[in-house]
Amino acid sequence: MRISVKGRYALASVITIAEESERDRNVSVNSIAETLGISKIYLEQVFAQLKKTKLLTSVKGPKGGYRLARSPSKITAWEVLSALELSLNEKPESTVGESAPEIEMAIRSLIFEPLDASIKERLNGVTLRDLLDFVEGQESNRAFMLNR
Repeated sequence: MRISVKGRYALASVITIAEESERDRNVSVNSIAETLGISKIYLEQVFAQLKKTKLLTSVKGPKGGYRLARSPSKITAWEVLSALELSLNEKPESTVGESAPEIEMAIRSLIFEPLDASIKERLNGVTLRDLLDFVEGQESNRAFMLNR
């Protein structure tokens, strides 16, 4: 399975927003683009999609920006990725279809359907809180290593 650049940018961005949301701050597109080294224009497209699916909210004004619509523990990696990765929600195309329906059913039943279910289950099992905790743990480890 391949996740597009847009999906990867979305995950990185919402983790950054989650960090700031815990400090009760809105996050601007400019600051995220600068922090992550992502094109601001591209990021605006990502955020428009995340806002459309109600994962982000926006606040206008001088201290405006984006924030999570829900707590990091209530948003899964599946929600973020499926907002941008249309292929995650598509049904697999027919392989041999009507020519060999038994083979088609075997491929779907034993490979594609379980694989899709497994991917969805795994991504639904990871919340932004999990990702944020991991990032914070890595930052702590790096600080420890630098201070030794």
